[in-house]
Amino acid sequence: MKKLLLFQLLAILPLSLSAQVPPVTNQYILNPITLNPAYAGNRGALNIAAFYRHQWAGITGAPRTVAFAVDAPVLANKLGLGLVITNDHLGVTKENQVQSSFAYRINMGEGSLSFGLGFGLLTTNTAWSDLIVIDPGDEYYLIDSRVFAVPDFSFGTYYSYKNYFFGFSIPRLLGYQFDFNRNKYSIVVEPSEYYYLFNTGYLFNLSAKTRLLTSTLVSFSPGEKLLYDVSAHISILDRFWIGGTYRSTNSVNALCQFSINNQFKIAYSYEYDFGPIGTYNSGSHEIMLRYEFRYTVNAISPLIF
Repeated sequence: MKKLLLFQLLAILPLSLSAQVPPVTNQYILNPITLNPAYAGNRGALNIAAFYRHQWAGITGAPRTVAFAVDAPVLANKLGLGLVITNDHLGVTKENQVQSSFAYRINMGEGSLSFGLGFGLLTTNTAWSDLIVIDPGDEYYLIDSRVFAVPDFSFGTYYSYKNYFFGFSIPRLLGYQFDFNRNKYSIVVEPSEYYYLFNTGYLFNLSAKTRLLTSTLVSFSPGEKLLYDVSAHISILDRFWIGGTYRSTNSVNALCQFSINNQFKIAYSYEYDFGPIGTYNSGSHEIMLRYEFRYTVNAISPLIF
């Protein structure tokens, strides 16, 4: 019964959520382009990454996300281009999004400042007939919704200087809400519901073979509770990376990354939720595979391992 109630809650969530809510991921540190279009091309090489996230394992209808990201610098690193393709399943709702990113980089001495714009298209549909209805006669659950497509835009800036970095972004500028009377989604432009993301960190050189990365991600929206992540990760021999994150939404996660060679990396993270919903699931899992087509010795960003 408890899992049934949670499943019904997950099915209803998409009706009230607007597209301003940023995506949930534990591995944004490894690929910040998912949150900030200004990061496109900052790795200094053609970079391809694939992600899989299974949130709240053990709960029927829990979120599952598959994402594919590619970005590269062009025109002597002055411009960065990126593309992120995401597939989300949440209860009986399916969403697919294609997001392109364009970044322009300005050299500032030993540092650099990037401005980024993103444009995307999101398709969504909900299979209402798959729901288990408690109150018969509710017409909302008799007919499946059509596939709807809505546009989306994002904006961001990214600054790095030696071992320090700072990023600011609005990952989604357009929202959408479902109108039952018209059986369609309507676009909502409401700046008061925007999520503003601030990401900063510093890389400490502990020794010739060991480095420590500390970082913070803050998510702010007017009228909402301030959310934040605090992370610390250690890199050993630039091959093995391990660390953890505390999230203000009552969860902690552990992440490890291993470089098989200079081009190919694999990462895994496990998140434990110690809030109320944590008693109903066995945690969240994420896997990432990344390949860089050209290895650069001198990293442009301190996030490169």
